[in-house]
Amino acid sequence: MCKKLIYLVSFVSVLGVASNVQAVPFSLVPTFDGHVSNDASEGPDTSPGGTGMHIRDVSSRRRVGFVTYDLSEIKSQGAIFSNMSFSNYGHDTGVVNVYGVLEAYEDLVAEGITWNTAPGVQNDPTPELDSAVALDLADVTEILLTFNAPPRGTRESTETSEALADFLNNDTNGFVAFMFASPAGGNAIVRTIEMGEDGGMWLEGDIGGFLETARNPEPADGTLLADTWVTLGWRPGDFAISHDVYLGENFDDVNDGVGDTFQGSQAETFIVAGFPGFPYPDGLVPGTTYYWRIDEVNDTEPNSPWKGDVWSFAVPPKTAYAPDPADHAELVDPDVRLSWTAGFGAILHTVYFGDNFDDVNNAAGGLPQGETTYTPGTLKLAKTYYWRIDEFDAVDTYKGDVWSFTTEGAVGNPNPANGAVDVERTPVLTWSPGIYAASHELYFGADEDAVKNADTGSPEYKGTRDLGSESYEPGKLQWNTTYYWRIDEVNNVNSDSPWTGILWSFTTANFLVVDDFESYNDLDPDDPESNRIFNVWLDGYDDPTNGSLVGYESPPFAEQTIVHGGNQSIPLYYDNSVGYSEATLTLTYPRDWTENGVSTLSIWFRGNSDNAAETLYVALNGSAVVSHDNPDAAQIANWTQWNIDLQAFGVNLANVNSIALGLGNKNNPQAGGSGTMYFDDIRLYRPAE
Repeated sequence: MCKKLIYLVSFVSVLGVASNVQAVPFSLVPTFDGHVSNDASEGPDTSPGGTGMHIRDVSSRRRVGFVTYDLSEIKSQGAIFSNMSFSNYGHDTGVVNVYGVLEAYEDLVAEGITWNTAPGVQNDPTPELDSAVALDLADVTEILLTFNAPPRGTRESTETSEALADFLNNDTNGFVAFMFASPAGGNAIVRTIEMGEDGGMWLEGDIGGFLETARNPEPADGTLLADTWVTLGWRPGDFAISHDVYLGENFDDVNDGVGDTFQGSQAETFIVAGFPGFPYPDGLVPGTTYYWRIDEVNDTEPNSPWKGDVWSFAVPPKTAYAPDPADHAELVDPDVRLSWTAGFGAILHTVYFGDNFDDVNNAAGGLPQGETTYTPGTLKLAKTYYWRIDEFDAVDTYKGDVWSFTTEGAVGNPNPANGAVDVERTPVLTWSPGIYAASHELYFGADEDAVKNADTGSPEYKGTRDLGSESYEPGKLQWNTTYYWRIDEVNNVNSDSPWTGILWSFTTANFLVVDDFESYNDLDPDDPESNRIFNVWLDGYDDPTNGSLVGYESPPFAEQTIVHGGNQSIPLYYDNSVGYSEATLTLTYPRDWTENGVSTLSIWFRGNSDNAAETLYVALNGSAVVSHDNPDAAQIANWTQWNIDLQAFGVNLANVNSIALGLGNKNNPQAGGSGTMYFDDIRLYRPAE
């Protein structure tokens, strides 16, 4: 049933599209299609065939269709999809809902798929129930697209869907699968590829525009090399005449193009490093990460040069690395087998193992071995062990780092994570109980040794928590201070109890967090834990004078790719045809903006070169406005920090009840343009010390 691409002309990524270039259309036929049924006459273990994909949801005869496509050829060249739709020949009209099958389950969609094995329908109720297909949303996405199947013999394309394009753009393996289902009582038939190239279903849309920047680095970004020299190559930008090459050992230097990182301008799309006559003539250094960047140059283009992304590669260290279990691993099987990756050039390995850090760190004179594995034998539960690997390369011995892990039975998953920094000053500490725990003894304080050695008679002892109550609120902590905590697991029926926990630490921030956008989720509004971003940052959805919209129409509602710090940022769409656009956060904490002597509001923002050049502003308490000095700030396409002296707002800083982010002129609204902004890491800082 597999068909090849009907036609595909030259294309590249839509990012950085030149304004005079049109996107390139393409069309794909499926590599597999079919439907499954719970029809009693067919049986749920069969996959009915035929010349159409019959989709229905009527009593006792329910059918769901599946279609797959191979995108590998076009994805491999960096395509980004837009304006996506399905095109099909109809047979019987009816509503069709299209879902994307998540990558973890798409292998189930192939020849031989049945109702009982199909993703998204395994939890279906009994055939007698006349209800919508009971989707298991752990297998499939929310609805990507809804369309009406056309009449018999008619070819139609569906309306375009941004959600469908996003699903394709987020694919990582070049293979995509879709599920087609009817609403309750629905009945639709659409012809599929059995009809031949004159009929059937296609995936259609646009990919394209020209990409000005270099892409497709070789070796790939983050590669670990196996040698001390390298040939760096890339695919050039579509307007490039020459290429400015930057290479160095410091990310910031390469990103900023400073120091000795500039390696020259050239016409070739490759450069050698690590040989005489080239950068790093004495060879690349084991244990070093290198960063490189290609800026594309065309002096006839006004926007040249186009700054490239910073890529990296590394040469393995002489010491052992990549331990398994990972350093500080928890809940490790007591019958674990240790393994590691040999250091660069290593031929022999000496293992040191024990339950005392100092003993393992100071050990010497062990017997070398050729294997990169070691089995210590059955270990005790809920105990921390330490291990070290020394590497020998026929000339020298390289002492390894001391790694550790903790076996099953101990508490795990600390939040804040062990070693976390910039933690808010009023954290809620949480953890996961050990498998044998009946209760937990909690120790907390700012003295590392005191917490490590504390017992139930120590001031660091903060009481016992019952199983199911794995949390602790220490109150407001000190500014920029490291705290330590430990959870001992208790089960009085076990002679080894209590099990001493790992000593964890975190450091509080030297700033106040206004919003870092990490707390927002996609839960249903009826869920008591629901915290959708547009329900907290109020936009212009119900206000015809406010042209802002916060978040996305479908989950995830917060931005999770274009972020400055953490995992999320806030996307804000502005349409100033109505005058101005702003989104407002009502503050609960911090409201006293004089706390700890803070004096500066810091906001990270990022716009887009395609945005309309509207004034960027911040407003406190509804009306105290400060605007950015750069009237084109909305067109800045890199993350940029905006620092504002709090005195510029002219309000009572001890009682700030709201903050708004806006585009336009709030006090004198005038019709303008539109665009999308991203904001992250809104903080309050003290003066530099």
